Amino acid sequence: MSSSTSPMRGRMLRTHAFRALPALVAVSCLLFAWEIYCRSSGISETTLPAPSQVLLQAWLNRDALWANTVPTLRATLLGFSLSLVLAFLLSMAIDFSTLMRRALFPIFIASQTLPLVAIAPLVVLWFGFGLLPKILLVALVTFFPMLVALAEGYAATEKEVEDLLASMGASRWKRFLLARLPSALPYFFAGLRISITYAVVAAIFAEYAGAARGLGIYMLNAKNNFRPDLVLAAVLVSSLLTLLLFSATWAVQRLAAPWIDSGAGRRP
Repeated sequence: MSSSTSPMRGRMLRTHAFRALPALVAVSCLLFAWEIYCRSSGISETTLPAPSQVLLQAWLNRDALWANTVPTLRATLLGFSLSLVLAFLLSMAIDFSTLMRRALFPIFIASQTLPLVAIAPLVVLWFGFGLLPKILLVALVTFFPMLVALAEGYAATEKEVEDLLASMGASRWKRFLLARLPSALPYFFAGLRISITYAVVAAIFAEYAGAARGLGIYMLNAKNNFRPDLVLAAVLVSSLLTLLLFSATWAVQRLAAPWIDSGAGRRP
């Protein structure tokens, strides 16, 4: 068994590495051009630091960066967890009740039209400078893509499958668990990946509005001290954090729904 799976895993790793190669080459070329420009143009480091300077400052200030990354990561994960629970509960409510769908969906859509730059200070004013407003803002930004994806997935269930289950005496709840929920999983994971890319940005923006620690506050202080190298170092950390969470969604999909092998469930 192990002898047969080892070559397969090796081929999968080589395939993934080959797919990632164009992106790595593009990023490397961009960073190289950026480095050459900074060194040859004579531009001030307080205006545009070179990538090497950003990496150096990220390493020298790794303790401060880590201390501010932890609160941002905590707010991101807690807010996204709340968003996930809300998306599932609300999607089931609007799937089971047409009246609930007509009543709630316009409110959900309206919630996404609220400018974060305006609502974030108000949420901080209402709930204080602690963790709660950041959790709420992350949930507000991230729950809608998952909600829509789940609703679309439920609607894509094959009618023949539901009719067969109904003919066998399955209740509405049983039909939901056996047919509609599995049908929605590919859509859900697509929505999950969209939402997770917004989560870290939402947490950082919430920290801008009011926080004691976090990457948002770190960037704000670095900007006020005219340290673009530290701002970009924090941006680098937030980008890596987003990529890590985005990759984690693939791992969750492989564990929770390994049978998904479609355009919605395949790596780009």
